[in-house]
Amino acid sequence: MKFSIEKEDLLVGINATQKAVSSKTTMPILECFHLVAKDNTLYITATDLELGIEYRINTKIEEEGDIIIGANIFSEIIRKLPDSTIELTTNDQNQLVIECEGSLFKIVATMSDDFPVFPKINAEQKIKIKQVDLKDMIRKTIFAVGIDESRPIFTGCLLEKKDGMMNMVALDGFRLALQTKVNLEEGTEDFSVVIPGKSLNDISKILGDDDQIVTISVEKNQSLFEIPNCTAVTRVLEGKFLDYRQAIPKEKELRVKVNRNVLLSSLERAAVMSRDEKQLPIKITISDHLMVIECAVQTGNVREEVLIESVGKPLEIGFNPRYLIEAVKTIEDVEIVLDFGSSISPCIIRPIEGEEYIYMVLPVRI
Repeated sequence: MKFSIEKEDLLVGINATQKAVSSKTTMPILECFHLVAKDNTLYITATDLELGIEYRINTKIEEEGDIIIGANIFSEIIRKLPDSTIELTTNDQNQLVIECEGSLFKIVATMSDDFPVFPKINAEQKIKIKQVDLKDMIRKTIFAVGIDESRPIFTGCLLEKKDGMMNMVALDGFRLALQTKVNLEEGTEDFSVVIPGKSLNDISKILGDDDQIVTISVEKNQSLFEIPNCTAVTRVLEGKFLDYRQAIPKEKELRVKVNRNVLLSSLERAAVMSRDEKQLPIKITISDHLMVIECAVQTGNVREEVLIESVGKPLEIGFNPRYLIEAVKTIEDVEIVLDFGSSISPCIIRPIEGEEYIYMVLPVRI
C-alpha cells in the first residue's frame, strides 16, 4: 500500500470514524482502524459492533492495499504532524510508515483478515432527509433517552415514518420528547425502528449543517445512514416501544402562554438553589397572569415571578427543574404553550401553533 494525502482531509476522516472505535472492549481489534487504499480512494473503517462507520477520501493511490492500525496512536500521530502532505506506505515488516516533511513514524500493524466485515444493507424501507434537519431532530430529542439498562428499549430513540412525516421520539419514564418533520425528501412505505441513543448521538456529530441529503435504510436488525463520503451502520433495539400517542394527555385544565427565554432564565436561576440540595424539586404556582417558581432548602430559598397569559384553573405543582430546563432549552420559538391537568398530571410543552414538537414532563411531589 502506498499513497499520499493532505493532513486536513485525513483528519476529517479520522474524526468521523473514531466515533465508532471501541473504548471498552476485550477485543483489541475493535480499538483499530481498517485502512483500505483502492480505486484512488482511501477507506477508513471502525466498529464497536454496535455502530460501524466507513469514511471515504478521494486521493491518488500508487499501490493498493490495506492494513489495520491502532486508532488512538494513528490519530495522535496525524494530529501532531505538520499541516502538509502525508505519505503512507506499508513495508515487509508489516508496518505502516508515515512520512511528513521531516517526521518519520513506523507503526506495527495487525493482519486485516481479523477485522469485522463492514455490513451491507439492501433494505427496501428508506427515507431521505436533509442533514441539517436530521441533526436538529436528534438534538431536540436525545436528551430524553433513558439510561436504565433494565429497560433497554428506552435507551434508544424511536425513528418512525408515518403518513408522510418523520417522527423521532425519546423517553426515560420521567419525560418524553417528540419531534416531527413534515417536508421529507423521497421515501418508501411507513416503518418504525428504535436506534440506540449513543449511536444516534455519534452520527449527529458527523452530520453537516447543510441541505445535503441523508438516506436512512432500515431492515430487521440494522439501520444504515448514507451521508456524503460516509456510511454509518448501527444495530437496532428489539422490543416494543411505548405507544407515545396514548401517553400524551388530550385534556387540559390550564393553558399557559409564556416567553420562552424569560421562563428558561427563571428556571435556571431556581435550579441553582435546587442543585445545592441534590436536585430537590421546584414548586410552580400559577394564578391569574403570574407564574411563581420557588425552591426552599436548608441553605436558603429562591422566588422567581414570570408574567404569563393563562386560561384555566389555578394550580400548584412540582417538577425536577432539570427536566423542564432541558426541554425548554431546545426550543427556538419566542413564545411557547404549557398545558396542565392536575398537580399529578404531566406538563405538555407545545408550540403555539402546529405539532412540530411536543415535550411531556411528569411532576413530582412537593
